[in-house]
Amino acid sequence: MAQLAFGNGERPLVAYPGKRPLLQMTARPPQLETPFAIFDEGTITPNDAFFVRYHLADIPTEIDAQAFRVEIGGHVERPLSLSLTDLRRMDPTEVVAVNQCSGNSRGFFEPRMAGGQLANGAMGCARFVGVPLKTVLDKAGVKAGAVQVAFEGLDGPVLPETPDFAKALTLDHARDGEVMLAWNMNGQDLPWLNGFPLRLVVPGYYGTYWVKHLNAVTVLDKPYEGFWMKTAYRIPDNECACTEPGKAPDKTLPIGRLNVRSFMTNLADGAQLMAGRVPLRGIAFDGGSGIKAVEVSADDGRTWNSAKLEQDLGRYAFRRWNAEVDLAPGAHSLRVKATANNGATQPMEPRWNPAGYMRNVVETTRVRAA
Repeated sequence: MAQLAFGNGERPLVAYPGKRPLLQMTARPPQLETPFAIFDEGTITPNDAFFVRYHLADIPTEIDAQAFRVEIGGHVERPLSLSLTDLRRMDPTEVVAVNQCSGNSRGFFEPRMAGGQLANGAMGCARFVGVPLKTVLDKAGVKAGAVQVAFEGLDGPVLPETPDFAKALTLDHARDGEVMLAWNMNGQDLPWLNGFPLRLVVPGYYGTYWVKHLNAVTVLDKPYEGFWMKTAYRIPDNECACTEPGKAPDKTLPIGRLNVRSFMTNLADGAQLMAGRVPLRGIAFDGGSGIKAVEVSADDGRTWNSAKLEQDLGRYAFRRWNAEVDLAPGAHSLRVKATANNGATQPMEPRWNPAGYMRNVVETTRVRAA
């Protein structure tokens, strides 16, 4: 068992096929969170440690990769049925990108709300190889009047009244050249629980759009009205995507781009340290403008010092950072905040919304030096 830093935070560590022991949120469907210490090991999250999130319990347990096809249809000139071999012939590209669950860190919201009580491990950074969706859509020939593209996978509902999981992107976004049909993750086939044999990769956007086991891409001439776009995964339609705690938003819109976040990875809350010069390490990321600066504070945010940014693997990737602080004997509240290239930074106080999405408060790690 592992104990997470909020009420009801005890979680079993469970090993699923292809995965090392991960924090189990639910078993059916599997929702598995990465133990946070893994993020201190490197920029890239290993495949066997990458978090798992399903919405529906009817998960494919057998897929013949040779027979697999993704169907490209709808408002197109030439409907296509493409094999993995067909896709691999279309000038593959790669991207290093963060996939983060919309509800990552929901367990820390106060007041609490329904939904998976996740800590900070429902995220990961990987190198994906695939073909740009634009290439596939151009091959199919998008008809005039198209406005969106919808995506479905092989997982499905157990009960017929449960809406099948499907997501949609605007046509311009779908054709931006970065949205990808990916078959390779960190130099290997996609892990089964992360979408084998093909998934959608939407760099800079929350994981809800990263449809797994992708088998249908449908071009639409009117906006998609399905449950998972029209009702679920929506945020307050205002600048902070927040409301007063307990208050419903006046207007909502679909969740979209990641906001800026940073974490300290080498020290856990409650750590006991030797007084003196203490090294700090961590990660920062945003929705694609890239990280401009990371600052650390050893006095609960009263003063700040710049951290050193490490290798840049791309604007959608984790950016590692390191710093040192002097700690006298006693209790200390260490804080870390990031600023993105677009000027966005993290709030000092947590923001609230009814779904528990998009938490990005400046994180605090409380330690004691002796």
